[in-house]
Amino acid sequence: MRKKIIAGNWKMNKTLSEGLSLASEVVNMANDEAPSDVTLVLCTPAIHLSQVSAIAKDAKTVFVGAQNISEHESGAYTGDLSADMAKSAGASFVILGHSERREYHFETNTQLAERVKLALAKGLTPIFCCGESLETREANEHVEFVNNQLKESLFDLSAEQMSQVVIAYEPIWAIGTGVTASSDQAQEMHKSIRTSLASNFGEDVAEGISILYGGSMKPANAEELLAQPDVDGGLIGGASLKSRDFIDIAKSY
Repeated sequence: MRKKIIAGNWKMNKTLSEGLSLASEVVNMANDEAPSDVTLVLCTPAIHLSQVSAIAKDAKTVFVGAQNISEHESGAYTGDLSADMAKSAGASFVILGHSERREYHFETNTQLAERVKLALAKGLTPIFCCGESLETREANEHVEFVNNQLKESLFDLSAEQMSQVVIAYEPIWAIGTGVTASSDQAQEMHKSIRTSLASNFGEDVAEGISILYGGSMKPANAEELLAQPDVDGGLIGGASLKSRDFIDIAKSY
């Protein structure tokens, strides 16, 4: 059975004290309320990682993730975060290829391919993001575009490696806009992604991979989105900054 995952992407929000307070709230609420079969991931800014990991260590369902890592193991890369650093600070997951990183920092599919391999080698679970712009969707090229992202960043992995990757489909036109893909649109793309994975890695591998929806999921629409057969969770932005909303999304299962 595929893992149900609700991952919160805090982005560049929360001071250290604010982040620790939010993490404590989430952990306490998760222990009391969250379904035991739903994995919660807090993807925090790097300064929070070690202390949030300490807060989450006794929570059975709460894990910590970094928001990015370098494709380099170490060296003269000022401001970057290595996989070893993230792992040593308590991270179990790492977001790779978020649309904001692709757009603002010009990250390429080739770079991301190296980061995915390095994350796996260091024991981190990559949450690999893919998704199209509004322009690409309106041109009816969204399926081809997303499949190409998968092909260029993931298809050199072995089946065993791929089975350890989590996919997050994030329609760029629905991130931070308040617009959400309909449940049918989300299902269409998640199914397309799974079909593409099956064509390269086999049906068994594809059926075991969790594919998260990452586009303005919130308590009001989570239940409908999570009810889709190929939607296995969410990569949550704004709603992850409120403990009540984040836990309520998990409870939508």
